[in-house]
Amino acid sequence: MKGLKDIVKRATNTVAGIAAAPGIVIGKAHLFHKEILSVNEQDIVDVEEAVENFREALGKAKKELTKIFDLAHEKMGSERAEIFSAQLMILDDPVLQESIEGRIRKEKKHPDFIVQSEITKYQDLMIVANEDYLKERALDIEDIKNRVIRNLQKKRLQSKITQGVIVVSESLTPADTLLFSKWDAKAYVTDRGGLTSHAAILARSLDIPAIVGTHDGSHHINQDDLLIVDGFHGYVFVNPTEEQLAFYNDKIHHMQLINEELKELKDKPAQTVDKKIISIQANVDVSGEIEVVVTNGAEGIGLYRTEQIIEENGELPTEEEQYTIYSRLAQRIYPRMVTIRAFDTGGDKVKIWDFKESNPFLGLRGIRFLLENRAMFKAQLRALLRANIHDNLQLMLPMISSVEEIRQTKFLIRECLEELKQEKKPTGKKMRLGIMIEVPSAAVMAYEYAKEVDFLSIGTNDLIQYLMAVDRGNDHVSYLYQEFHPAVLRTIAGIIKDGKRANVVVSMCGEMAADNLALPVLLGLGLESISVAASAIPSIKRTIRALSYEKAKVLADECLTASHEVEVIALINKFFKTNEVPRTRNII
Repeated sequence: MKGLKDIVKRATNTVAGIAAAPGIVIGKAHLFHKEILSVNEQDIVDVEEAVENFREALGKAKKELTKIFDLAHEKMGSERAEIFSAQLMILDDPVLQESIEGRIRKEKKHPDFIVQSEITKYQDLMIVANEDYLKERALDIEDIKNRVIRNLQKKRLQSKITQGVIVVSESLTPADTLLFSKWDAKAYVTDRGGLTSHAAILARSLDIPAIVGTHDGSHHINQDDLLIVDGFHGYVFVNPTEEQLAFYNDKIHHMQLINEELKELKDKPAQTVDKKIISIQANVDVSGEIEVVVTNGAEGIGLYRTEQIIEENGELPTEEEQYTIYSRLAQRIYPRMVTIRAFDTGGDKVKIWDFKESNPFLGLRGIRFLLENRAMFKAQLRALLRANIHDNLQLMLPMISSVEEIRQTKFLIRECLEELKQEKKPTGKKMRLGIMIEVPSAAVMAYEYAKEVDFLSIGTNDLIQYLMAVDRGNDHVSYLYQEFHPAVLRTIAGIIKDGKRANVVVSMCGEMAADNLALPVLLGLGLESISVAASAIPSIKRTIRALSYEKAKVLADECLTASHEVEVIALINKFFKTNEVPRTRNII
């Protein structure tokens, strides 16, 4: 059977977008068209009646969102439900309410017109911002605005759909995403939105495949069209051909067989055939994924991306907000360990301040940004130290390029501990400190840096990018982003060797750790701890349990002598075939 590239290349019925939530489904399309609400700009006679009508509509909107918040809490947990809590806070904002009521009295216009005018001002400020997450938050505010206007006009919201359809729309609000899941929506396809939109985040939490940012996808799909939604690669096939149906039905069947087989591995150790134990932990964006971490058998959290808190909330969390998040996380995972990565901002990640850099990948990002903004960094450090009462939280620093950055952080930790002691706020006995190795200078100095900390974690995504001097998001040069390039393998081998020489744990949390084809080489190089997406853990464990550690060492030695990526891949393919190790790379 032809591969996906061939299927897509020959297809004339595809809609392409951003793969926002993984999965493959086949089903009928349901076109969800939002009602366009028109408002009345005419003058009013009874101002106080209009104000009272606005207050009633506001109160009803709060009740609606409270019900949605409760449903979200039930289905996804408290962290994901905070999306709706933030919307409720906007409705509770006394400044906004007073501003709208003041304009109704002053301008003597219908309240639905004033509501639209006033809230649209906030939206416009977000839409013109340079930050994607602010633009996406404008959609959340659109939902609040329309909810109040709809209640003012005594109109009912239509959220009922046919059971088990694929919802296609220009855009979806977080409430739409959640409410349609009650009707067993099979997938979501939207013209607008990005990976950090709340609708995309909720789709991932609800385990519903989603493709966003198709631009005009909804214009090419009709009601009840048969669709294939590939949430792994971002393709929608409209009224698929026999060949396309056969290809994806085979993929779905193959996934089901593997998932059944992998369920049996949950409580089994990640142990090679010759008894070498490998520690597998999980990478986590925000706490809504914790249940998957536990059910898939992770030994802990090897990477908790705290910058995602900023992306979801659209603002910097306070010390108290962070303390609550980290405390709950520590309690839910105990006695397992949780590795909290300090805010990793800049580059291709979330940006907090709106400032321009000619080359953000080489600019003020990661630890550099944190040490430039010490009040923000200390708030995070204090929250972590306070939350670490079970001693199962450890801190990891991103983008380390010099030993001075480590020492400055250690100074700040001591300073925070002293402050908390003076304030009589309890802390844990010890919080382990580690660094990410993702910059060539840190890779070269791994032994010296390792003597300053408790653990190292190799971040292959950036390490490969910097080693190969390639922006992997640039189509013109992305082919140079090669995880099996001999220079990459030799660098990783040196980091592992230096870490062991300094007697610290060396782990890997980049995408390479989740690549089953890379596993025998990494294990052969001496890597004993990895952290991957929770969903990847069963297949990774399956591969490890089929490997021989001794044979993997021989493979790694052969790969280190290679001079080209093609040679390395040939050696790996030969290893899998000769040793009959199951290949799970590119199943989808």
